[in-house]
Order: sequence, then structure tokens, then C-alpha cells
Amino acid sequence: MSDTFQIKNQKGIYFLTFQVVGWADVFTRRDYKDIIIESIEYCRTYKSLKIYSYVIMSNHIHCILATENNLSEIVRDFKKFTSKKILKSIEENIQESRREWMIWMMESAGKKNSNNVDFQFWQQR
Repeated sequence: MSDTFQIKNQKGIYFLTFQVVGWADVFTRRDYKDIIIESIEYCRTYKSLKIYSYVIMSNHIHCILATENNLSEIVRDFKKFTSKKILKSIEENIQESRREWMIWMMESAGKKNSNNVDFQFWQQR
């Protein structure tokens, strides 16, 4: 989570937005959307995430979420897992015409942010 926004009530219901760095239109490709959907479903099934609503836009996700556990930890794990999985999918997809540009964008964002090691997929506020 960023310094400007924190989930104070870990069992509350929150409207959250996850934005791709540089507003890159990653989710115009079905493969990348499927990673998000599978990850949301995993969190629902195995981490007790309550999903009231979500929408995947071309470069960000809106969702209304809650849990009886720790929402910050679930969101952290979701973002970490999806960023790595989507990056790997981009790197391996030789059909991806924007592959080099998207990898460069994520690496550039990662180098500017001391919280990251190699790359950054999700924008931090």
C-alpha cells in the first residue's frame, strides 16, 4: 500500500482502483485479463476475499472488496502475484507487438521507485 492511502479497517468494505504504470493499455489483451480474473477467483476461494463488484478497464481495475481477514495483505499478494505473472506473459508472448515498450515502461518505473527491485507493474500513489 502507498503512503497516501491505507486500509485502516481491515474488515471494512473498500472501493479500490489498481492502475497500470504509465496508463499502459495492458488489459486490451484477453490473456492478461484472464490472469486478473483467475487471481481474483483464487483470492475469493482461498483467501476469503469478498468481491462485491469489479470491472477491468484497458489500463486499470475498479473493485469493491472486503474480507474477514486482512485486506491489506490480500491486496498486496494479489498485486505482487499478478504483476509478476503478467510481466512473464508479456515477455514470453512473441506475438505481443508492444512487448519491448511495455517491458521498458515497467523497468523504468521500477528503477524510479525504491520499493521495487527490477520492475513495477501497478502504479503506486
